[in-house]
Amino acid sequence: MFKAIVIDKESGSYEARIAELDDARLPEGDVLVDVGYSTLNYKDGLAITGKGPVVRSFPMVPGIDFAGTVEHSANPAYAVGDAVVLNGWGVGEQHWGGLAQKARVKGDWLIPLPPGFTPRQTMAVGTAGYTAMLCILALERHGITPAHGDVLVTGASGGVGSFAIALLTRRGYRVVASTGRPQEAEYLKQLGAVEVIDRASLSEPGRPLQKERWAAAIDSVGGHTLANVCASLRADGAVAACGLAQGMDLPATVAPFILRGVSLLGINSVTRPFAQRQQAWHALGETLDLKQLDTITHEIGLAEAIPAAGELLAGHVRGRLVVDVNR
Repeated sequence: MFKAIVIDKESGSYEARIAELDDARLPEGDVLVDVGYSTLNYKDGLAITGKGPVVRSFPMVPGIDFAGTVEHSANPAYAVGDAVVLNGWGVGEQHWGGLAQKARVKGDWLIPLPPGFTPRQTMAVGTAGYTAMLCILALERHGITPAHGDVLVTGASGGVGSFAIALLTRRGYRVVASTGRPQEAEYLKQLGAVEVIDRASLSEPGRPLQKERWAAAIDSVGGHTLANVCASLRADGAVAACGLAQGMDLPATVAPFILRGVSLLGINSVTRPFAQRQQAWHALGETLDLKQLDTITHEIGLAEAIPAAGELLAGHVRGRLVVDVNR
């Protein structure tokens, strides 16, 4: 038996609760993992509260990432006792996820515990930090370097934003942070931001082409914010887009793309090939100051994740929430 958050929808009633389940109820997969830590991401918040169409089948165990130890394996890549990490692959949406004490998944979705990290540290980084690094690597493949100028980070107080600031700063970039929480300015500067701006300057409809301000950007917001970021990038700049906190729409024009050569780089963190996942975690190991994890993260227990989901969606959570599923 194991404990898990279970989301169910019966007779039109949507409910997330803590349940005790038998191992036999776990979905198919060739690796069974004793989960140590998971996290609470924006997508998990939508799933637990029912405020977004995230869950594809019921009942569902949320949690889009986890770290743990292999209990049983029919996959030649993993043996009993191996420490493993999972990010994405539809867990917590289509396949039972990590907000539970056990998970059965496809071994192809896992990677070995990255060198230099403990299981808890990988979840302190989690999908948010992993996604932030994918964004940075995409910008650098595009040719962006610190010499090109300022990099804007939107949604700066959230998980992806917090890690983007810390990682960009460690790689030598000058970072400008956009947030709707001015009380977090000192926190963002502590992570490395040299300037903090009010998100209101980006979140409303703006002109199709605006003053050139940033060499590049990492955007986890979408909507009008992403449109204004594109309109404000310097010539040949790029924005790595990885989120939709403001919405899925993009009320923009082609002007920045054809008049300034701006590039919009879409970041899919869910189904990256094994080599790209390892590359991102290797870059995280090289770049991240692990001491900053205490600044960025806060640990909660499994039962606390349910009320915390609403707080996360309301924008009341700073940085990352690590979930110890065994307390």
